Amino acid sequence: MPMPDIRPLVPEIVMACLAMLVLILDLVVKRKGIIAVITMISAFVVFYALFGGVRGEAFSGMFVSDGYSVFFKIIFLISLVLTTLISVRYIEIEKVNFGEYYSLMLFSTLGMMVMASAGDIIVLYLGLELMALSVYVLAGFFRHDTRSNEASLKYFLLGAFASAFLLYATSMIYGLTGTTNLRAIAQYLATHGIEDNPATMLSVMLFVVAFGFKIAAAPFHMWAPDVYEGAPTSVTAFMSVGPKAAGFAVFGRVFLIAFGNLQINWVGILIPIAILTMAVGNIIAISQTNIKRMLAYSSIAHAGYAMIGLVSGGSEGVASMMNYLFIYAFMNIGAFAVVIMLRTEGFKGENITDYEGLAKSHPLASALMLVFMFSLTGIPPTAGFVGKFYLFLAAVNAGYTWLAVVAVLFSAISAYFYLRIVMFMYMKEPKGEVKLSASSSTGIALAVTATAVLVIGVLPSGVINMARAAVLGF
Repeated sequence: MPMPDIRPLVPEIVMACLAMLVLILDLVVKRKGIIAVITMISAFVVFYALFGGVRGEAFSGMFVSDGYSVFFKIIFLISLVLTTLISVRYIEIEKVNFGEYYSLMLFSTLGMMVMASAGDIIVLYLGLELMALSVYVLAGFFRHDTRSNEASLKYFLLGAFASAFLLYATSMIYGLTGTTNLRAIAQYLATHGIEDNPATMLSVMLFVVAFGFKIAAAPFHMWAPDVYEGAPTSVTAFMSVGPKAAGFAVFGRVFLIAFGNLQINWVGILIPIAILTMAVGNIIAISQTNIKRMLAYSSIAHAGYAMIGLVSGGSEGVASMMNYLFIYAFMNIGAFAVVIMLRTEGFKGENITDYEGLAKSHPLASALMLVFMFSLTGIPPTAGFVGKFYLFLAAVNAGYTWLAVVAVLFSAISAYFYLRIVMFMYMKEPKGEVKLSASSSTGIALAVTATAVLVIGVLPSGVINMARAAVLGF
């Protein structure tokens, strides 16, 4: 038998080898900061392999390396590097400075990369489980903290439940079409005319449930607030970007390729979910006093915004979704980086009132938080405004003007809880002295995220053009 062409898998193979290398080095390297540096170098090596690698398919179309997958892999690697930077000092303060922390992040990123390139549902499932199992452990990394244990257990149980939905949907679509290959499924549905078969629609709805859990879309969001609050803050930052983007990557590939002929049907399912997700995220976030929990509901709301790109469909809708997720990585991890800076010995800094008067004692940190809050709200000239603008424009061009109006209204509601943080920082008197656990690595992460948010906000054409180019041929 001829040897399969594995060149499209080179980045994933490199990532797997480097993740195992980091795990082994942990046994011999005493200074865990070196492990963090190796983790970041690993990300840049894989980044280089992405652009030097071969585009195409492997294993009879089960694995696909194309512009779409590469764009999402860039988001995953960016989230990996930024999370590593903000983790170095944080896990020292929390006294969990173990090398397997970085290895688990590498394995999780590997799972996301496999998900983005999945041309077959079986490969998708393998990548999803590799990602999920790693993040389950990361969420419970504070082994002696009951909140962290609770977060890990809830995430694991509900994640296993969502995986069961995915497997049941897979078994149904395999029984209907005789294949798990996404393009083969689309071809079978088109040639045999079973689009309106109740079993077909049931399998589509089960896929919506499974992927809805991964992106924390309502009403499948119940795990997110507790997990985001209980997990280590650096892990929460990582979860809010990487796994969410991976969920959207498979959402787009499965629904726009395998179920492309059923778009008129599944759009009718996604629209109410998108509206409900924006409503739940933005309205419940208003009452939150824990900033991690508030950012959890914020993350739910942003999943609703990104779903508008899927609903819009076409190259413009998908590109706007990808552009938004790219921007979201910088502004959300940047916000969590500021939250991490407030964590010092004996002070968690997770309550919103802890930010009272912060601008007077730490003006630079407050200014950075202001930039990230403005961007999450969607206020120009930040990148968040650009991301929402292209999403809403895609909806209008697709004939969903009313949906864009609804999204704008919910964005206006979100201004309350985002700008409330700004109000606490700039318009309240400090209750006491607040110290920051600043470090050079966290400073680099903040500089990169803030610069990206402002530069993309002023010069957005580069990112949106890259997203549009990535969609070509998809």
